Amino acid sequence: MAESLITNGSNDKDEQYRTLLPQIEALLAGEDDLIAACANVTAMLKQTFDWLWVGFYFVKNGQLVLGPFQGPLACTRIPRGKGVCGTAWQEARTQLVDDVDAFPGHIACSSLSRSEIVIPLFNTAGDVTAVLDVDSELLAHFDQRDAEHLAALGRLLSPLL
Repeated sequence: MAESLITNGSNDKDEQYRTLLPQIEALLAGEDDLIAACANVTAMLKQTFDWLWVGFYFVKNGQLVLGPFQGPLACTRIPRGKGVCGTAWQEARTQLVDDVDAFPGHIACSSLSRSEIVIPLFNTAGDVTAVLDVDSELLAHFDQRDAEHLAALGRLLSPLL
């Protein structure tokens, strides 16, 4: 595993993901510890995109529990169906939120967050066992391209879930 991240300096989102995802795949090759893998993945995403917050929540005892993250302090536990993360878990589908203030029941872990994308992560049996949560200080920061690339990242993590 390389201890440095190669970024291409491009402002093109697709190109940034095309540079990043193979590095994440290489990082995960042979890794069997979920926490270690997720910790490095959050660092790689934060360094590449400089988002406000990026991290994981894991399904434990009927709730989402905070895992590795990069950014400001975060909510520690989120109930199923509550907020953007709990909704992604309950519905087992990506939540792409242009304005978090307009999302019914949004949980404001940081007042700086303006938009959010949450990707449910599935184990090999097809169960949602975690979510990848990303927040931005900008309205409508995320789009379908982010959803597709982050879902691909989630599939790379699937064997560890």
